[in-house]
Amino acid sequence: MNFSSRLFDRIRIGPSEAEEVVEADARRCDHPGCTKAGEFRAPMGRGKEGKFFQFCLDHVKAYNATYNYFAGMNDEALAAYAKQEEIGHRPTWKLGVNASAARMAQRGRGAGGPDMQDAFNLFRGRAGREQERAEPRVGVVAKKALETLDLDESADRVAIKARYKELVKRFHPDANGGDRSREGRLQEILKAYQTLKSSGLV
Repeated sequence: MNFSSRLFDRIRIGPSEAEEVVEADARRCDHPGCTKAGEFRAPMGRGKEGKFFQFCLDHVKAYNATYNYFAGMNDEALAAYAKQEEIGHRPTWKLGVNASAARMAQRGRGAGGPDMQDAFNLFRGRAGREQERAEPRVGVVAKKALETLDLDESADRVAIKARYKELVKRFHPDANGGDRSREGRLQEILKAYQTLKSSGLV
């Protein structure tokens, strides 16, 4: 390329858009009567979150020195704001009061509903858990102890105690005129009752 060509001298290429530096009109300070550039942002205050004044350095310092977000709020409003601050000013519900969860429960899709498989019975009602506690499982040893008292697995605490008292009165030597021939059976009954007691059935 011939740089001394007279055609080359006539070519003028302007700067590209990326290279072009356009100085936008600098925003003026928002303080009345100030003509300096407003380079510094300052919040407008409560109720205008996300909006800012533009101040020069001197006026932003003065503004910040006197700024009070809670100006004009009474004690009740301050207490309400502090309470909302604990939860980040987000809506909350009491446990079990969520409207959408209540609607799902009414339709049968809530906790423990027919559309939900609850293999571990985590969402069963309190009554179900109390019933399970009231009806403990009977192990092999406890089952044999119940058989000794002539009872089945469905016997409850009251039935076991009543049967135990009845058998003790029947087989105790004092009730049989001092006859010790049935004392072995009495020992079995006493041992069975102690086993049931240690199993938590009595």
